[in-house]
Order: sequence, then C-alpha cells, then structure tokens
Amino acid sequence: MLSEKGKYASATENRRFVWSEIIWPLILEINDVAFSLKQFQEKREKVCKEKNVTITIPSRGLVSLVQKGILRKEGNIYSIHFRLIPYMRLRAICDYATIIREVRLK
Repeated sequence: MLSEKGKYASATENRRFVWSEIIWPLILEINDVAFSLKQFQEKREKVCKEKNVTITIPSRGLVSLVQKGILRKEGNIYSIHFRLIPYMRLRAICDYATIIREVRLK
C-alpha cells in the first residue's frame, strides 16, 4: 500500500492510532502505568481484527512512541511517561495532542 502522505505524517498517524486504539484503552483496562509486550500484542490482535488493520501499523506506532519518549521500554515492559499518570488515575480521555503537550513540558 503506497501512502500519499509523507514519512512524518504516516509516523504521526501510526502513533495516534496506536495510542488511542490500543495503548490508552489498555492502560485504563489494566489500571496500571505499565504493560507487558504480551498484553500489548493481545490488545493489538483484537483491535486489528475489529478495525481490519494490518499489525505492521501498530508495531511501527509502538516503536515510534518509545522514540518520542511517550513510552519507556525496559525489557518486555513498557510504561507511560510520568506526566500521563494523573490522567490514568482520573480515567480521563488522554488523546494524542494531550500526550504530546504533557511530554514536551519539562
């Protein structure tokens, strides 16, 4: 599939999708700041089936979120940026624009 978008627009789209459809719902489901690669993969499989999306998009999006500093990776465990923890505790909607704003604030 050739995309009409540029490389950066596609990467952003992948991150947005992974965050809103897989990671944030998973964080709220398990009610924890961290999740395992296995938990991510299970959620990814379910979402990809429902949305009819190939698993390459979420895989790229996950790596990209780590590169952006939104997620931290230690072994097979991923955790959300510490500034996003209050959103999790409040069970608030935390969209991509919010995470970018929070993570960039120093």
